[in-house]
Amino acid sequence: MSEDVSPTAFYEEKAKNILKGELKRRGISYALLAENLNERGAHESERNLANKISRGSFTAAFFMMCMDVIGVRQVSLEV
Repeated sequence: MSEDVSPTAFYEEKAKNILKGELKRRGISYALLAENLNERGAHESERNLANKISRGSFTAAFFMMCMDVIGVRQVSLEV
């Protein structure tokens, strides 16, 4: 039996990889990301962030907020 793949799975994977790459590039841990998000009123624990980012099933608003708090001003979308 083959597993059904979501039509958004490809894009979820891309968004996850962009976010993880930007965090790594800037040397920002999930703990620091959680701290920065909490300062903006988005209450996320380090563990919750790790799970959410690992799944890649987060909203565009969450992605944009993460990019903002870690200082990303431009993102290249190569699909």
